[in-house]
Amino acid sequence: MKQLIFAAGIAAAVMTGCATTEKDATATADWQSAAISNARQQMATQIEAIEADTTGKVLNPVTTKRNRFSTAYCGYADWRSGFFPGSMWYLYELTGDSTLVPLAEKYTEAIAEAQNLTSHHDIGFIINCSYGNGRRFVKSAEYDSVLVQAAKSLCTRFRPDAGVIQSWNTSPGSWQASRGWTCPVIIDNMMNLELLFEATKISGDSTFYNVAVAHANTTLKEHFRDNGSCYHVVDYNPANGEVFSRQTGQGYADESAWSRGQAWAIYGYTMCYRETGDQRYLDQAIKTFDFMRNHANATADKIPYWDMDAPDVPNEPRDASAAAVIASALYELSTYPVENPGQYKDYADDIMISLSSDEYTAKPGENGRFILKHSTGSIPHNSEVDVPLNYADYYYLEALKRKRDIEG
Repeated sequence: MKQLIFAAGIAAAVMTGCATTEKDATATADWQSAAISNARQQMATQIEAIEADTTGKVLNPVTTKRNRFSTAYCGYADWRSGFFPGSMWYLYELTGDSTLVPLAEKYTEAIAEAQNLTSHHDIGFIINCSYGNGRRFVKSAEYDSVLVQAAKSLCTRFRPDAGVIQSWNTSPGSWQASRGWTCPVIIDNMMNLELLFEATKISGDSTFYNVAVAHANTTLKEHFRDNGSCYHVVDYNPANGEVFSRQTGQGYADESAWSRGQAWAIYGYTMCYRETGDQRYLDQAIKTFDFMRNHANATADKIPYWDMDAPDVPNEPRDASAAAVIASALYELSTYPVENPGQYKDYADDIMISLSSDEYTAKPGENGRFILKHSTGSIPHNSEVDVPLNYADYYYLEALKRKRDIEG
C-alpha cells in the first residue's frame, strides 16, 4: 500500500484567555503542525504494515516486543484494542484526509465482537475509543447498537450492593487471586464510565447513567487520600460495600502515587463533571491534578515518573502515557467554570510541547512505528518498561484535537 499523503493546512493557533504576541502564536502553530505532520507520517508506516499483512486478520498494534524493534499486536479482547482504531479517527479529524475514513472503519469494525465481553471492565476503553469516536462520522444504527450492547456487557460487572463495577475477576490461580482480593476495583475503571453515559444518550435508558454515577460516587468516597491522590486498587465486599483493603497493582507501593492512576482520576472525574454537572467531580479532578503538579518530584518537563514516590527518582522511568492523559483532561477542564482556567491549558501546552519534542516523539519508521517514546506499562510485572504504548498515542492525538477545538 502506498504511503498516504499528509493533508496540509493547519490553522494558526490563538491562545485562549490571554494575550499573545504574533511570535508566540507562530511558535505554537509550528509545534502543533509539526506534531500532527509527524503523527501522520508515523501512522502511515503503521498502516502500511497492517495492510501488507497476508494472514487475513486485521493487525492491531499495541507496543513493541521485548526486542524493542518489532511491533506487538493484540486481539479484540485485549483492553488496548480500541486505541489504534480510535487514533485513526482522531488523525482523520486532525488532517482532514478522507482516505483515512475507510481504514478507520475497517480497524474499528474488526473488534466488533468485543461488545459482548463480560470478562473484564475494559469494554469502555475498547468500544468507546473506537466505535464511540467513529459514531461521530459513521451515522449507522450498527454503531449505536454496538455501543449499547457493550454498555450492557459492562453492566454485568456492576455490584449493586457495593455500588461499584468490579474491575478484575479473581479466578483461582490468577495474580489477582494471589493478592487475596474479592471484588477489586481500580481507578482505571473511571475511564469506562463514558461508555455508559453515551449508551443512555443513545438508548434513553437511564440504567446506564445510574450505574456510572453510582460507581463514580463510591470511588469518590473510597479511592482518595486527603492530599488528593488516589489508590490504585480498592477491594470491596460485594455484598455490602465494606472496604477490605486499599493497595496497588502497578504502582511502587500501596501508599505511593502511581502516575497513570492519578491521570485516570483527573480525566475520569473531568469527564463525569461534563456528563452530570456534579461539582464534586470537578473539584476532585482539580485536587488530584494539584497534587501532581505540586509534588516534590514533579519534573521540569512535566512528564511524570512512572510513580511519583518511586525510590530511585530522578533515575526512574518516565510515563509519557500518563502525561498525555493528563494533557487531554486539562484541555477539557480549562473549558469549565474554574478559577483561572488558563493555568490548566498552559500546563497542558507545556506537556504537549515536551511530548512533541525529539525526546519523546519518534522519527517516522522508528519506535515500532508508534508516535511517542518513553511510556511505562507495569514495572511490578516487569512489563512494558520505557516503551511505546498505543494508548499514549491515542490520548496525545486526542489532546492535539482538543487544543485545536479550544483555539478555533
